[in-house]
Amino acid sequence: GRAIAGMVLTPWDQRSKTATQLQPVVQQEVNRIAGLQTVLFQPPPLPGARGLPVEFVIQTTEPFERLNEVSRAFLQEAQKSGMFIFVDSDLKFDQPQSRVVIDRELAAQLGLSMRDVGGALSAMLGGGYVNYFSLYDRSYKVIPQVRQVDRLNADQLGNYYLRAANGDMIPLSTIAHIETKVVPQALNHFQQQNSASIMGVQFPGVSQGEALAYLRGLAAKMLPEGYSVDYSGQLRQFVQESSALLVTFFFALIIIYLTLAALFESFRDPVIILVSVPMSICGALIFISLGVGGASLNIYTEVGLVTLIGLISKHGILIVEFANNLQREGKSKREAIE
Repeated sequence: GRAIAGMVLTPWDQRSKTATQLQPVVQQEVNRIAGLQTVLFQPPPLPGARGLPVEFVIQTTEPFERLNEVSRAFLQEAQKSGMFIFVDSDLKFDQPQSRVVIDRELAAQLGLSMRDVGGALSAMLGGGYVNYFSLYDRSYKVIPQVRQVDRLNADQLGNYYLRAANGDMIPLSTIAHIETKVVPQALNHFQQQNSASIMGVQFPGVSQGEALAYLRGLAAKMLPEGYSVDYSGQLRQFVQESSALLVTFFFALIIIYLTLAALFESFRDPVIILVSVPMSICGALIFISLGVGGASLNIYTEVGLVTLIGLISKHGILIVEFANNLQREGKSKREAIE
């Protein structure tokens, strides 16, 4: 089986190690438990999607058997990357299924219809109640069903007897045999297509963005024609918010420019002020890209960049306003700027 658990830690002031430091250590310990597949992950710090940090969906219109081959090959490559503490697929062909195959011609010769066979098996195995009976002023359900010891495995079905048209009792094994095969635990669909989700937890220090970029590149390289990718859970929220951030920045830039143009009664001064913004963001992104102090591009650093834009814009406004006032007092442009 597979267990999914979140870590519950002591209060902040009582900790000597962070959750990020503890996660790989505890994961190593639980991996030693035989027969149990366990994954540890930290819940998202902000409200939003739940579940594992990475849920990468492979979807297609091809049959699940072919999808299983493709997703398994994809999963093996993802496991080799060394980016994930845990990675698995939700498409698993490990559910045994037994099927009763009836010889219809032989059944007809013995005077048995498919309705007779189906009705008898349904009555013996269904477990549904047909009515009630009263005993000592209490009502009890009447449930026709064979004893539990006689329905522990599929092979026992052959010993069940059916009544033929002439009244004779015929064992099911006379007219049917049992076929056993392996089928998926569940047939999952995403956006109305057959799907397999690659679910994982990246190592501490590997950001969601890095994991996403790797899986996208792997999909472009490995997935055949007729396959596409999508995202679920936290990863879907990450993709949506990341694209929304660019749109937000774009509209914020236009609104700020128009506001500054009205404030300074000039279309030139706002451009001078806003030139300082990309330069400041570049300075911040250098530290993020180098990973100084474990920095990465996430929801916190994105909020920090928005704050930085506001701060630098305020400085730009003050500097330009101050220089304009000095020019009005008769100083040259260079003197005013200096």
